[in-house]
Amino acid sequence: MNPKKSMSGMSFYLVLLVVIIVISMTMSRLTQPQTISLSDLIAKIDSGTVSEVVVNGYTLEVTETSESGPPSIYNKQISPMWMPDVYTVLEEAKANGKIQSFDYMEPTDFTAWANIILILVMIVGMGAFIWFSYSRQAGDGKNAMTFGRSRAKLNDPTKNKVTFQDVAGADEEKEELKEIVDFLKNPKKYSEIGAKIPRGILLVGSPGTGKTLLAKAVAGEAGVPFFSISGSDFVEMFVGVGASRVRDLFDTAKKNSPCIIFIDEIDAVGRHRGAGLGGGHDEREQTLNQLLVEMDGFGPNEGVIIMAATNRPDILDPALLRPGRFDRRVTVMRPDIKGREEILKVHARGKPLDAAIDLREIAKITPGFTGADLANLLNEAALLAARKGETVIKYEDISEAVFKVMIGPEKKSRIISEKERRLTAYHEAGHAIVLRTVSETDKVERVSIIPAGGAGGYTAHKPHEDTYYATRSHLVAAIKIALGGRAAEELAFGEISTGASSDLQSCNSIARDMITKYGMSEKLGNLVFGSEGEVFLGKDYGHVQNYSEKLAGIIDDEVKSIIDAAYADVLNLLREARALLDALAETLLEKEKIEGNEFEALVQSYVPGIRPLPQSSTPAKVEAETPSEPLPSTTNQEPDQPVAQSDTIDL
Repeated sequence: MNPKKSMSGMSFYLVLLVVIIVISMTMSRLTQPQTISLSDLIAKIDSGTVSEVVVNGYTLEVTETSESGPPSIYNKQISPMWMPDVYTVLEEAKANGKIQSFDYMEPTDFTAWANIILILVMIVGMGAFIWFSYSRQAGDGKNAMTFGRSRAKLNDPTKNKVTFQDVAGADEEKEELKEIVDFLKNPKKYSEIGAKIPRGILLVGSPGTGKTLLAKAVAGEAGVPFFSISGSDFVEMFVGVGASRVRDLFDTAKKNSPCIIFIDEIDAVGRHRGAGLGGGHDEREQTLNQLLVEMDGFGPNEGVIIMAATNRPDILDPALLRPGRFDRRVTVMRPDIKGREEILKVHARGKPLDAAIDLREIAKITPGFTGADLANLLNEAALLAARKGETVIKYEDISEAVFKVMIGPEKKSRIISEKERRLTAYHEAGHAIVLRTVSETDKVERVSIIPAGGAGGYTAHKPHEDTYYATRSHLVAAIKIALGGRAAEELAFGEISTGASSDLQSCNSIARDMITKYGMSEKLGNLVFGSEGEVFLGKDYGHVQNYSEKLAGIIDDEVKSIIDAAYADVLNLLREARALLDALAETLLEKEKIEGNEFEALVQSYVPGIRPLPQSSTPAKVEAETPSEPLPSTTNQEPDQPVAQSDTIDL
């Protein structure tokens, strides 16, 4: 810091402090009471008009009587040197009957002390302000130097207890990464044969599939330092900070090699440069440019491995994905039934499970669950068991936790009118009966009219095995199942409600995909219409119409044809099973919730010749609708928002 500049700034604060002190002392003098002469005081006392005198320190509080009005009170300031004489005069006046009474308090120089304390407080406050200001200025240089430092967290390899043993349900992904571990342990073996290990590994997968855990396991297996940072930690409001942090991160990594740098959510900094999703951002692009330069600057065997995770690979800059940077892409899939069983074994450690629990059965009823979902499931089951006062986790706790995780807690205290309860009962009965009749893969697990989550009721169903493809008949069956609730309402009450809004969105989406994505239209054949960009894995970001208005009309007609035909079939099916529909609805009104075995017994009693259930050897699903949700005003409902959560829910 410049000494002259520092002293000039200090002089300003000193002058300001002196001015404040002078003003304070002047104001204190101006506010002091006016003193009077002793002769005036004695004259008032001799006149006999003073009834009472109170000596409060150096102030006389004089009460003077008046014949024409109420008494007058005066405060008179007396000099300390006159106080003994004043006291003598007051004693004589009291003895002569000139004043009725007087009181005396020991003099204290409170005002003087108050002024001193006030000045000291001001001096200390001003000094603290000056010290704080100059300490901030003196630290500006240091702060500027540290602001660009990397915020990556370094995990000590001796304390990193995560290994491949802790990663379950990702056998193929672990095999892909084991050679990285071997390279970090034995780099000489690769350099001697001329092999170059990948500089960067991109882990791609849906949230909760274990991308970060895999990266930690690689570092734990190799026993090397692990630098972890989020992509958003690079970018700040100040230009150049992100690039500086990238440089510092890689410099630190080189000093600690061999090591692993893990960048979570790299899409925050690695988004495609230039115009596109989210627009341009100079600071982010500078940070990305520096990241590209640093990844190019590595020698082939410097011992620094870059790992990154994202669930939005399609928006990453192509320069980031070219060979020499992120050479290898490892897709972390949702686990299958075997993987879910292995994950459950890992998360069941330390939890007292009942001896009768078969984790494979739990894996069957949790298709689509990620590792994070399964961990949450067992935790919810443990909480339910503890709430009941149990010492072990039973199958019933886990089964109930599945519904709680997928649907939400049951809201048994919600007051619902009898009319809406009956509407919900018929709605769910329609779903269940259609599902039992048309589905070749699923069986009903539970039917409930108890509100849960955003649904007024739900129908849970379970497929007998994991499926990765859907046939046309399977999709049409899904449409019929979704329409079962509305068809039951129409048959039972002669009118329909808004409770099926999410069902209608579901079946319309399936039918449109059949025409535009899967080429399942007899009129249009094997044509695909529209283009989509998937920003989030499994989530459609947008749809661009690349066909004419005439074709759009034909597509709409085909979608309507599929849905109308399915709805007509569902109406006929429920008319034929009307007795079963009424019986199931009445049972739901009585019990509010029935399990799969009770439902099947009821079906067999009314339709004894119905086809047998599919053999259960794997997963489970759930379907949910909300006719008993309070019916929202359609005028207030956004046109592209569901009125209620779907009551058909996949377990």
